[in-house]
Amino acid sequence: MSAQNKAGLDALLTPEESVVVLIDHQPFQFANLNSHEPTMVVNNVVGLAKAAKAYGVPTILTTVLQERGGLLIQGLQDVFPEQKPIDRTLINTWQDERVVDAVKATGRKKLILAGLWTEICLAMPAIQAAGEGFEVYAVTDASGGVSAEAHDMAVRRMVQAGVVPITWLAVMAEWQRDWAREETITGAIGVQAQHGGASGVAFAWETQLLARP
Repeated sequence: MSAQNKAGLDALLTPEESVVVLIDHQPFQFANLNSHEPTMVVNNVVGLAKAAKAYGVPTILTTVLQERGGLLIQGLQDVFPEQKPIDRTLINTWQDERVVDAVKATGRKKLILAGLWTEICLAMPAIQAAGEGFEVYAVTDASGGVSAEAHDMAVRRMVQAGVVPITWLAVMAEWQRDWAREETITGAIGVQAQHGGASGVAFAWETQLLARP
């Protein structure tokens, strides 16, 4: 990401400029996920996927060696039941031309990535894409590494390369931007209620207090 894009209003995400790539949320990867509680990563990546769908943001699913590493987790596949994940042999997603072509076909430059593991399958494409002119955002709480240190070192390395670390709820908040955008409020609140933890409970409580369905 260039210096002029690191600050100011243009540095924030919009649905119209964003494209999401979700990388290798598969059983084998979760088996050695130790930087986060695995159920939280599942919750967060599914929440991110549902938010992308609610805001009409193109989302690309990809797996690595699916026959051995397992199918994409069901909760994530269920968000895009019609989409067949791009199954790779390459460790670095950004070296698979099918993935790059799918991103470029959207015409969007704000690239939002989440993946397992952070230090490998997220860091590699994030660093490469940032060097090729994309504004890259790494969703750290929808990703995870084999250890807390591995995750942390990967985030630091990505930041040095110009990648922006962000959490999934922050992504959705930037996409919404204005509570007057009524056409997406229902979707946002639905995702928040299902995956936003205490924030989702608070929304439900506020709805109850306002006596609204």
